[in-house]
Amino acid sequence: MQVSILASGSTGNATYIETPEHQILIDAGLSGKKIEELMNSIGRTLNDVDSLFVTHEHTDHSKGVGVLARRYGMDVYANQKTWDAMAPKIGEIKPAQKHLLEAGKVLSLGDLDVESFGVSHDAADPQFYEVHHAGHSFAIVTDTGYVSERVEGVIQDAEAILMECNHDTEMLRMGPYPWALKQRIMGDTGHLSNEDGARALINVLGNDTKQIFLGHLSKENNIKELAHLTVENIMKQHDLAVEHDFHLWDTSPDQATTLMKL
Repeated sequence: MQVSILASGSTGNATYIETPEHQILIDAGLSGKKIEELMNSIGRTLNDVDSLFVTHEHTDHSKGVGVLARRYGMDVYANQKTWDAMAPKIGEIKPAQKHLLEAGKVLSLGDLDVESFGVSHDAADPQFYEVHHAGHSFAIVTDTGYVSERVEGVIQDAEAILMECNHDTEMLRMGPYPWALKQRIMGDTGHLSNEDGARALINVLGNDTKQIFLGHLSKENNIKELAHLTVENIMKQHDLAVEHDFHLWDTSPDQATTLMKL
């Protein structure tokens, strides 16, 4: 299984995953043109993508869903409430391409299993995914106000994890956002702070965990170096930096990570 985080942030989200039998996207929160450019930057094309999994209806996750479905004929998966909420935004999609995948279910596509799980975010029915192939696993957890024990149980010991580290709490508190927006971001249906993301990682890291990506970093309320430092310091407090052999990465909102093999 190979993975590339094409984009992660409030300006757009998309992740590409491939196995010998399947090429999928999780979210399409940018224009079709931009996603194609990002795919080309890792030596891939949207023509080969057969399935698109949508986490929730917010524009930074669903902007390109309709365009990609119509242009490339890919199958689209989401739960019913997400389909209902994003329908006015994405335009017409052929019924044969529309598929339901509810939270707590596992979809098997040949050599790829996609496991869905609900999160706490101010969307209709947000869910994220862990993908499995030949003993390898990759989990995405962003756009959530907290990580529940149930979610931790799903992603426990995943080989690679994209974990939200959206904001530094003090930067957000002291920043220019209106107080109502600050409360929304810091609330239980908002976004994970650097500290929240680090603590969630402490609870799910296992011996098989090899790669950690810090995702959905805010341009206004975070700094890459600060996110790294916060996560590393909290892990060191729990001796995790010594006990686990893993690589810690951050993700850019507009530049794809290299295609990484798991």
